[in-house]
Amino acid sequence: MIKPRTQGSPLQPFPPEPFPGPGPFPGPGPRPVPRRPGEPGPGPAEPGPGPARPGPARPAQNPAMTPARIWLDPRGWPESLYERLLDRRIVMVHGNLDGDAATRLCAQLLTLDAEGTAPIRLEMQNLTAELPAALSVMGILDVVRGPVTACASGRIEGPALGILAACRHRQAYPNALFVLSEPQVSFDGTVTALASREEQSRVMLDDLFGRIAEVTGREADQVRADARQNRLLRVPEAIEYGLVEGHASARGLPGLPGLARPARQGDGGGGDGGPDPGDDQPGGDRHRDGEHD
Repeated sequence: MIKPRTQGSPLQPFPPEPFPGPGPFPGPGPRPVPRRPGEPGPGPAEPGPGPARPGPARPAQNPAMTPARIWLDPRGWPESLYERLLDRRIVMVHGNLDGDAATRLCAQLLTLDAEGTAPIRLEMQNLTAELPAALSVMGILDVVRGPVTACASGRIEGPALGILAACRHRQAYPNALFVLSEPQVSFDGTVTALASREEQSRVMLDDLFGRIAEVTGREADQVRADARQNRLLRVPEAIEYGLVEGHASARGLPGLPGLARPARQGDGGGGDGGPDPGDDQPGGDRHRDGEHD
């Protein structure tokens, strides 16, 4: 209880602090402006601050300035695009080729092989690969009946060069770079397991460098030495090395009806990757597949 002083005015309690909660001015909203004693408060034409005070009206948006959507339905467009490419017997592979990606790539190649023996175009873009995955794709390319033409662009590195070498024909876009390098592998486990895996990696490396040496006409030891030095090859150097046959162009790409380059001496049945008569439609040579089915 507050008692008055013996002298002077009595003590008055302090006013309570504003507290968040229900009321004309909730906690997060604006506070009333304190006024001096005798100063008139806000009148009807001067509404005080608070949530009930309307803010400035926003101008209506012009419908002509509404941003347009480029993709009508962006969901699922990569899958539909890849399906359209497969209809033209074009397979795309990019990024890092691991076990799962190698399985999908092998499935696409086997599907096209089951549809017919028309040429297949393998687009390789900025591709790296794990050694076991690259060898898996190389094995499938060895048994595909139709001629496979690889078109390389970007940076093709390490074991991915084995996939390039396993294709019957090899073309390069002007921006392509080829890096001969040894793959990086790591093991863990017991001493016996490490020795076994090291021997397996050595065998797989022999297969990889042997395939590259076979298509380039060089010794496997030379290819291995270049890989240890991470040798970089541009398109002219790759052509001279024997890794690719030439530059890719619209007239030499398969699956483009009416743009196939004239047949060269030694080319048989569209083996250069260009479309044959009857190949304008997917599986246009199915009448020749009876002996294989």
